Amino acid sequence: MTCVDKANVFQAFAFFRSIFLERARNFPDLTANSAYVDATALWMVERPWTFDVLVTENMFGDILSDLGAGLMGSLGLAPSADIGDDIALFQPCHGSAPDIAGQGLANPLAMILSGAMMLDWLGHENNSKELIGAGKRLDDAVRAVLAEGKFRTRDIGGTATTQQMADAVAAHL
Repeated sequence: MTCVDKANVFQAFAFFRSIFLERARNFPDLTANSAYVDATALWMVERPWTFDVLVTENMFGDILSDLGAGLMGSLGLAPSADIGDDIALFQPCHGSAPDIAGQGLANPLAMILSGAMMLDWLGHENNSKELIGAGKRLDDAVRAVLAEGKFRTRDIGGTATTQQMADAVAAHL
């Protein structure tokens, strides 16, 4: 787990980092470290496999999540979850994309994958193998569509519409 900040420039981030490190000591099995946001951006490009969980404030998290989505191919493929102690929110990393709203151009896979993550989380929270299985089936359907290569929205080099991509996933369920 890496705390990402700019503690060398802003006192508020030094405070943020100190709280992170203080709380991390309560979890001795957790490997916790910290890094500056600019170095983290570089390392995400050079060696993204070295990261697991990034803990940061909203602005840096927004920037780094877009970078991560770009590294994996597109914002349209990046699901997202904000998970608290009792409540979680699942949504695509990319937001609402108002510039293409209603045009059938958006890649629905990030939303579908966010739904799969939600089902998995709900399944674990409620000890429900049925919900966990449903999340896995949804994830597997997305993977099958991508592996098949027949449907691609424009953000990943194709011409499929939002509906065509969603229908392709539904056909694999």
